[in-house]
Amino acid sequence: MVKSLVLAGLLAFAPASALNSQALAQDNSAVAAAADNAAAPAESAGNAAAPAAETAKVAAPARMKPTEGIGMPRPGEITLQEQFSPTGHTARWLHDVLLLPLITIISVFVLLLMLYVMVRFRRSANPVPSKTSHNALIEVLWTVVPVIILLVIAVPSIGLLADQYKPAPKDAVTVKVTGYQWYWGYEYPDNGIPEFVSNMLPKEKAEANGEPYLLASDTRLVLPAGRPIKLIITGADVIHAFAVPSLWVKMDAVPGRLNEKTFTIEKPGVYYGQCSELCGARHAFMPIAIEALPPAQFDQWVLSQGGKLQGAAPAASAAAAPAAPAAAPAEKL
Repeated sequence: MVKSLVLAGLLAFAPASALNSQALAQDNSAVAAAADNAAAPAESAGNAAAPAAETAKVAAPARMKPTEGIGMPRPGEITLQEQFSPTGHTARWLHDVLLLPLITIISVFVLLLMLYVMVRFRRSANPVPSKTSHNALIEVLWTVVPVIILLVIAVPSIGLLADQYKPAPKDAVTVKVTGYQWYWGYEYPDNGIPEFVSNMLPKEKAEANGEPYLLASDTRLVLPAGRPIKLIITGADVIHAFAVPSLWVKMDAVPGRLNEKTFTIEKPGVYYGQCSELCGARHAFMPIAIEALPPAQFDQWVLSQGGKLQGAAPAASAAAAPAAPAAAPAEKL
């Protein structure tokens, strides 16, 4: 009898205890699911923050405004443009201080000599012509004086030629320049920046930007001021010529051949040039625009283009980028 009562009681309470344990299990699973759901957004936010930090891009410097008369021709100008490179200063000095005075003096002397001969030895004033065939003094003078003049010109000229073709130092910023019909392509192999192209701006956009028409381009060749620069120049189709007068830079772009030009820009600014070799129907419409930035801004521009700083590891280049601002803490409710 007692056994029967105990068994009956156990059978009566068994469903209730089973239901309680099932409910407890459901409550525990709900709590665990809630905790997982709470942790998931934090983990997702962390995972999203990592690519965002990796892909954070440095902002490019603002487009530099040109200065009238610097890096471009002036209205009515009849001499060489103002120079902003060491070789340019030497070349302009050679032209303005040495060659032009010599040319002027020789031209005036020859003109006066011709006028004197025409008047002094005309038939009416000199009916009996001179029979003199030799004059030692005059022969020595007209031989020695030209030799001295040529030597005076040759010494600085040879020095200028040597400077223009001096090899670039190892730390020079290297840019590959390619001439196309009819635009320019620029590539920075040491900085990991692939080629981009530069086309002439339409007249309306050039005037809106305050830039000279036929010289302004949509994308500029960005270079650092104060650092040595090495251009590797070639052509993709026909012969072009990369020429920037205010930097004393001019080099042919020949298909199948790599020409090299080394120079240093002394002052930040915008410097304009053009293709100087007849290359087809749109030869006059492939300008060159160089934007020379201070070194720090040039490094910023390199990072903004996804490149790496020269001589630095990729990790160091990424570390040079400014960190993204931290998110503001959430307000407590």
